[in-house]
Parts: sequence; C-alpha cells; structure tokens
Amino acid sequence: MRETRHPSLCQGWEREGKILLEFPLMLVIPAVDIQGGRAVRLYKGDPTQETVYFEDPLGAALYWQDQGAAYLHLVDLDAATGRGENRAALRRIAAHAQVPFEVGGGVRSLEDAQALLELGADRVVVGTIAVKAPEVLAEMLRTFGPERVAVSLDARGLEVVVSGWVEGTGRDLRELAPELHAMGVQTLIYTDVRRDGTLAGVDDAILRQVRAAWPGFLIAGGGIASDEDLEVLSALGVDGAITGKALYEGKIELSRWVGSDA
Repeated sequence: MRETRHPSLCQGWEREGKILLEFPLMLVIPAVDIQGGRAVRLYKGDPTQETVYFEDPLGAALYWQDQGAAYLHLVDLDAATGRGENRAALRRIAAHAQVPFEVGGGVRSLEDAQALLELGADRVVVGTIAVKAPEVLAEMLRTFGPERVAVSLDARGLEVVVSGWVEGTGRDLRELAPELHAMGVQTLIYTDVRRDGTLAGVDDAILRQVRAAWPGFLIAGGGIASDEDLEVLSALGVDGAITGKALYEGKIELSRWVGSDA
C-alpha cells in the first residue's frame, strides 16, 4: 500500500512538537461550512439554498473530531461572498477543537491569511486570488511557506469559477494548475461546483483529467455521495477527499475511513 502524508498537517504538527501520523491512501476530510454563524451545506453553492446541520459550528467540529477526523475543512461562506464574516465561530473552533483545520472563504490578502493563521488555522485556502491576483498568492507562499497555503480551484467541470462560484473565468483548470505548481503551490483542492451539495456522485472522467494536470497533493470534493465515490477517488490517485452532505446525512460513516486501508 502506498503511504502518503498530508503535507500541511504533518508539518503543522511538527511545529507543535507532536507525533506525525501516516495516513492511508486517501484522507477523508469533513467540511464545516459556516453561514450566518451556523454550520450549513449549500446546494450547488447557492447561499439561498442552505440546510442547517448545527446551530453552532463548534458543535460540528467537535462531532467530527469525536468521529476520528484527522483534519477539518472550514469555509466562511459569508466572507467568500462578501456578505460578512464568521471569525467569532472560527475562534471558538480554534480554542476548543484539538484537530487541525484549514480555512477558506474570502482570503484575498496577506492580512486575511495572517489573521486566520494567527487565529489558529493550520493553513489557509485561497481561490479567487490564484486567478485574479497571482502576485498576492506568490507573496503568501513566500511569507508563510507553501505548507500553509493551499489553492482551491472551483470549477464547472474544468472551467474555473471565482468569487463564491458566481463568476466564470474562462480559464481551463488543466492550463492553470501547472502554472500554480510552477509558482510553488503544493496542495490543490478541486471542487466540482455542478455537483457540490447534490449527492450526485463524482465525475470520474473530469477527475482523471484533474489528476493528470496536477502533480502535487490533490484533494477533491463535490458530489461525493457514498463509499463507492471515495473508492473511485482513491483508485484515481486522489490524495484526499472533502465531503460534507454525505457525512451529515449518514451516507458515509467516517469511522470506516479513519485508519483504514481504503
């Protein structure tokens, strides 16, 4: 079995002097999306189509921690769409949860990234600036190191979208991804926004192309509905999977993927 280490997680734990963990073939990462101070899931990224799963996002973080999660993916949906922010909720999670986490949503400046890292995030996730302001991304990589900055390319199939998924860019992920790798980005998160929150299953044909275009650590999300979808991702060589609705709805049992040989 091929062993892989989550680059940011392991280096983050080294900074704290903690024991490194080796993960199985694929790391399954619960998503905690925060809107209006609550843990929600959106349908295809539409903020008007939300399902509330926890009134307090800290409750969601602690729940997945108790289920054995090794890492969490937090998204400030209000910051992503410019409708506010949920820093108070993020601070509570940082103060009370033991599991390391990454944070995305509205991270568009060096100051934004620094504030979230100082708050307690293991790393920040940026999207829009990777397309619109690559010079800012380059500065983040120089300042914080590539292990503390991941890039999320959200796409309708292969066309990258930004600004909370509402703005098409006309950029093909297969062309953009190698440019980001050349800049020094180590970790790419791909989300198929056509499928996110739908439980429609993954698009293996698209994901095969994404895997071929990205030589670094690859995390995928969008449409995951079952253990079979996770097995497809693992077979394609994807290193990690972010899943939300399937976990919240009980379609996937996280315990089956913690410390397994999946």
